[in-house]
Amino acid sequence: MIEILDLFEEEHLRWTPEQMMERLQCPRSTLYRYLRVLTDAGLVTSLPDIGYTIGPRIAELDYVMRTSDPLIASGRPLLQALVKEIAGIGLLCRYYKDRVLCVHQEAGASEIHSSYERGRAMPITVGATSRVILAHLKLSQLRLHYERHSEEFRQLGMGRNSEEVQEHLREIRKQGYCLSRGEVTPGVIGIAAPVFDSENTIIGSLSLVIPETGFNERRRRQAIDRLTFSARVLTNSMRRHDET
Repeated sequence: MIEILDLFEEEHLRWTPEQMMERLQCPRSTLYRYLRVLTDAGLVTSLPDIGYTIGPRIAELDYVMRTSDPLIASGRPLLQALVKEIAGIGLLCRYYKDRVLCVHQEAGASEIHSSYERGRAMPITVGATSRVILAHLKLSQLRLHYERHSEEFRQLGMGRNSEEVQEHLREIRKQGYCLSRGEVTPGVIGIAAPVFDSENTIIGSLSLVIPETGFNERRRRQAIDRLTFSARVLTNSMRRHDET
């Protein structure tokens, strides 16, 4: 049943029962039984002559998440302060399955646009927002990602083999942040710092997207200092929340 929900992605938002059966390789009777349960719960909805799509309950759950998630509640004011001081877009992202999901965004006085919109998942290998999370994963998790995405690592200049990739990510951990140029959105700088829980496990990242024009050493240092400080504040907030 969960696999039915996993079918709905940005590239394929509507599915007919026939398409679902072909993808999931399950009997028609089983599929329709699951679809009936999901429809009754409001998680999917059917449209005549179109098929199934995400249902209204998803929007309701999104509202609950925005109002109850301690990461968003603590991160929102930090992002607002960041983009007020440094013109750009602030992003709060969570590590989710094998990808990174934007859960909150704040825009300052800037004309740039970020491809990282709330609710949009991105690959774990692309951009500073994702890579700073990748750099703090356990070695076993990293090896799995490398097995799946070795060619992407090579194309992004992160290393030609697993050892070189680990060394590249080790440098990111040492400096405490990651910086990328135009990997996700052309013409912008992405800077990200890690966010941890009470057990020092990486749960997400705090990021700034800044116009590349006029990005000098002074602005670079200011952005990195403010961002890494905010990420530490958010980590401490999450640790206090876990303890309570």
